[in-house]
Amino acid sequence: MKKLLVLACLLVIGLTGNAFAGSKIEIKGSTTVFPIMQKAIEAYMAKHPDVSISLSGGGSSNGIKALLDNTTDIAMASRDMKGKEHDLAKKKGIDPVRLVVARDAVAAIVNPANPVKALSSAQLKDIYAGKITNWKEVGGNPGRIAVISRDSSSGTFETWQHLIMQKKTKVTPMALMQASSGAVLQTVGKNKYAISYDGLGYVDNTVKALIVDGVAPTATTAKDGSYPVSRSLFVFTNGAPKGEVKSLLDFLMGPEGQKLVAEAGFVPVK
Repeated sequence: MKKLLVLACLLVIGLTGNAFAGSKIEIKGSTTVFPIMQKAIEAYMAKHPDVSISLSGGGSSNGIKALLDNTTDIAMASRDMKGKEHDLAKKKGIDPVRLVVARDAVAAIVNPANPVKALSSAQLKDIYAGKITNWKEVGGNPGRIAVISRDSSSGTFETWQHLIMQKKTKVTPMALMQASSGAVLQTVGKNKYAISYDGLGYVDNTVKALIVDGVAPTATTAKDGSYPVSRSLFVFTNGAPKGEVKSLLDFLMGPEGQKLVAEAGFVPVK
């Protein structure tokens, strides 16, 4: 009998078939891509109960590291691979093949009680650099801004660092770093002075997404790139996918799989 065990986004989802009779697939990496892959696996396993699939989060950097260490079949990433990662892959004889599975908008989010509705990229940069520290400086109610950020192993952190912090500006050491997208959501939802950022698929009514540079984070603005912090979501394999890995990824990129991308709150690419 097939079993599904969901412990947490940072732990492991184990999906097993009859007596472990079929293939086994290891998938690791981005907590942003995690819910997309979780839905795809559940649907795929309904059609292929003889396949064993292990899914774990931990961040894009950890997923890519696992691919380079040859300890995963599929690495999930909410950022592209870096030059130094490509160099290391070459040294190790790994051939990373990239597949774009969805589009996303990294939404700037605040607590619903916060009256601020819009910020500029420059204001967000100054908030995260620690130059703007009180909400009254950007049209909000008086109160010290609680800066919440993803940790540095996160592809979402890398995207924010690249597009908002302009690569070189560092996030203030006063920022509270969170290890997962879900943790970010919970923290902002409980603190009326908090600000953070999260993938579009995680944004719900416990937080409020801000307009940035006059553009709201939506499926449309993520797909056309008009939202300032829009990006692609990836999976990587060592060489062209084969066998059961190819079958799973073909399913994800097909009509049913791309419908599941939308159901997870992200933007299909097909």
